[in-house]
Amino acid sequence: MTQSEETNAAPSLVDIPGLTEHLFRHEAGKLVAVLTGIFGIERLQLAEDVVQEAMVRALQTWPYYGVPKNPAAWLTQAAKNLALDTLRREKTFQEKQPQIISHIEQWPGESEGGHSPTFENEIKDDRLRMMFVCCHPLISQEDQVALALKTLCGFSPAEIAKAFLTTEAAIAKRLTRAKQRIREAQIAFEIPEGEELLRRLDSVLQSLYLLFNEGYKASSGDALIREDLCREAIRLTSLLAEHPAGNQPKTHALLALMLLNAARIPSRVDGEGNLLRLQEQDRARWDQPMIARGMFHLAHSAAGDELSEYHLQAGIAACHCAARDYAATDWRHILEMYDRLIEFDDSPVVALNRAVALAEVHGPQAGIEAVQAIQNLQSLESYYLLYAVLGEFELRLNHSHAAAAHFRKSLQLAEIKSEQMFLAKRLQACEEQVPT
Repeated sequence: MTQSEETNAAPSLVDIPGLTEHLFRHEAGKLVAVLTGIFGIERLQLAEDVVQEAMVRALQTWPYYGVPKNPAAWLTQAAKNLALDTLRREKTFQEKQPQIISHIEQWPGESEGGHSPTFENEIKDDRLRMMFVCCHPLISQEDQVALALKTLCGFSPAEIAKAFLTTEAAIAKRLTRAKQRIREAQIAFEIPEGEELLRRLDSVLQSLYLLFNEGYKASSGDALIREDLCREAIRLTSLLAEHPAGNQPKTHALLALMLLNAARIPSRVDGEGNLLRLQEQDRARWDQPMIARGMFHLAHSAAGDELSEYHLQAGIAACHCAARDYAATDWRHILEMYDRLIEFDDSPVVALNRAVALAEVHGPQAGIEAVQAIQNLQSLESYYLLYAVLGEFELRLNHSHAAAAHFRKSLQLAEIKSEQMFLAKRLQACEEQVPT
């Protein structure tokens, strides 16, 4: 790497911190996966340290010498050099040194226009191996998700903590615990086969599903939607669907669900960031090519006799995307799919969503009765959407006092600014209807 390389733009014209953050999101997981494949999964921390140091060098170098023409290749080269330096210092690798150095030196350098097809295939395989390592059954599910976000998506412990409403210290412990389990159990850096593959695949899909959901509807922070999380989940699920190990109906169903929901993101908030309900959204802004991709994967998910919760959720999303407007939505079919989804997942949240569909078919009073009949309803007592849904039902029945009470409670529990603004407006509408 030389400091005299040609650059795209002068340092002052480029948001270098923003660029490096973007690159870190997209390149860190690739580099960590490849380095882990070379050094061994037991040296995961070493791989992460090398990639982190490459990013630090970019932040130190680019403001003075400009951004390279191929920033991703620059990071790859920096990681390669740092890996070789580390390798030469560590006596542990003396016996393996010649083979590993030979392997690393085959990586494409900065002078090459892009990564070779062979290298790209290697990256894909290594990232898939990393997915299955992160989701090994010997690692608890909460630790699996934290490890996947850290190693595959480049998220910091602070970001993961914010996403899952816990402390940075708690996330750090999860990561340490997961890496310790990997070392102690000597988990292989491989894609499993047979029954083991199918068992592990469910955990991989669950982690990707949670990642997407956190992006589609953030649990905290200023923004309702975190598109970076949605895009990362779609990218990793696409990678999984393209590989023979993950080319399963439920993988395509999950990918369809993500694509069909993500296609509606441009219309979920207005220009000022205010939340828009489904009936208020401008459907002309829905991403039609993304919807087409979603429908394509939904069709692929129909292969075989398997039916998963992802199939049903994707089917519900497809109903919304296929309707020309809110009034044309096939709510009866959506209700039928919720009835089947309850058989897979009888959680109170799914039951609450079913109540919304039921109210569209049989009226708001039926919706209220369905909410009251939810098993373990007390588990939703701190869930702001419970009261928002009840508020809407009562408002449709012209019960302004009851609706206002529900919206007031929902507003107290909501944490996202756009949701708070929306609920405040609904509360105001109720209060304006209440006779003085």
